[in-house]
Amino acid sequence: MEKQKLEDLRDRVPCAALLQRAGFAIDVKESTRNALKYRRGAEIVIVIHEGRGWFDPLSDAKGDVFGLAEHLDGVTFVEALDRVAELIGVIAGNPVWSAPAGSSAHDTPVTERWAKRRHPWRGSMTWRYLHTERCLPATIIREAIQSNCLREGPHGSMWAAHVNDDSVVTGWEERGRDWRGFSTGGSKILFRLGSSEALRLCVTEAAIDAMSLAAFEGLREGSVYLSTGGGWSPATDAAVRRLAARPGAVLAAATDANSQGEIFAGRLRDIAEEVGCDWLRLKPPAEDWNAALKVREEEKKERRTRAGRGGLPHARRPRQG
Repeated sequence: MEKQKLEDLRDRVPCAALLQRAGFAIDVKESTRNALKYRRGAEIVIVIHEGRGWFDPLSDAKGDVFGLAEHLDGVTFVEALDRVAELIGVIAGNPVWSAPAGSSAHDTPVTERWAKRRHPWRGSMTWRYLHTERCLPATIIREAIQSNCLREGPHGSMWAAHVNDDSVVTGWEERGRDWRGFSTGGSKILFRLGSSEALRLCVTEAAIDAMSLAAFEGLREGSVYLSTGGGWSPATDAAVRRLAARPGAVLAAATDANSQGEIFAGRLRDIAEEVGCDWLRLKPPAEDWNAALKVREEEKKERRTRAGRGGLPHARRPRQG
């Protein structure tokens, strides 16, 4: 597996997800924000580095999520990769910590924090990020703004709203040149671009990919472009099921063209079978839909460049005599 794919997998699966699947329970009284203690009988594992690292206080064992899979199950690294990949999108049930007295950071409700941010505008840093670096057409950006899907984040980043069935903002995906995350205190449900009545449900793993697929299809009528934000919370599962259960619904798995994307696609296929709706796989022609959009835009530029070089030849003076 390529290094970048390993890093992406490591970021997507917290150590807590492995521990909870293995029957460990968190010891809240002996845990802190930065060190979560998990117990299974006499066994203890401490999770650190915001869920990306761990150590066993009773031995010298420590490492990342892959090392934890090897440690818990006594398997090889290759087998550990498979076990970690099975947990993509599973959200661990960590405790909710109370803010220190007098702290004002993120005390404001999610809906108010969202409302205080500006919409992107043509020429703004967020607009340039989406249009220039992510190659999203202006029409798609404007549609997302008009649908109240986008806000200006700090330092030119993008905030893409996740909403519930009543269109109330519950959190947002955060994307920028050097940043990727989700709103502190927010809840992942679904990013939604398109009509709430649409029956063709195109489910991606990121809001950028949802908008990129919308660009490929020209905001196809009757379609809504969704993102799970790379996670699969119970609220996301319930929201997808409610949409897919409507008469005539078609669930389109537009997840990434890799092993992780196939796992997500499998979950969507299972939902389609359980609720009785049609299912199809929309696989991007590159790693993901935004990567594919960038390739398409680069090919357009090359064609325009070749066309410019193949213009009218230089005029020649007629021969004398």
